[in-house]
Amino acid sequence: MYAVRRWVVRHSRAFEVLYRAFEPVLLRLHPVWNRIGYARAERPVRAVERRIKGFLFDCRMCGQCTLSATGMSCPMNCPKNLRNGPCGGVRQDGGCEVRPDMRCVWVDAWEGSRRMHGGGTIHAVQPPVDYRLMGSSSWLRVVREQRDGRQTA
Repeated sequence: MYAVRRWVVRHSRAFEVLYRAFEPVLLRLHPVWNRIGYARAERPVRAVERRIKGFLFDCRMCGQCTLSATGMSCPMNCPKNLRNGPCGGVRQDGGCEVRPDMRCVWVDAWEGSRRMHGGGTIHAVQPPVDYRLMGSSSWLRVVREQRDGRQTA
């Protein structure tokens, strides 16, 4: 998983383009999700999301995905769960303070964001993790919020 995760960050621009094409498809499925009921759609959509994002991004299913703002590097992979930048312990070689065999998630996030067209979004302050959403589908949450006219985090 770690090697795939690093590969995705190196190809973050391609994944940004892929996401930009995928999001409208999810939005167009709103009538389907609405008819089925978002609560009933949650389980199968979550299973698909977990498989895809788990393989590509080593996703922790926080329910509040910030991949498009963090260079396709999931901040939940940080051992300290930091969502707004690195801690003060990043090693000179870019290694993690807690897990020296792992590259700092935020060093990867910065490098990935530099490759993306919307790379400046890494500067946006992310809200703290809402642990009540842990394990839920961020895809369905984004569709619901955009259809309701609310801002997504």
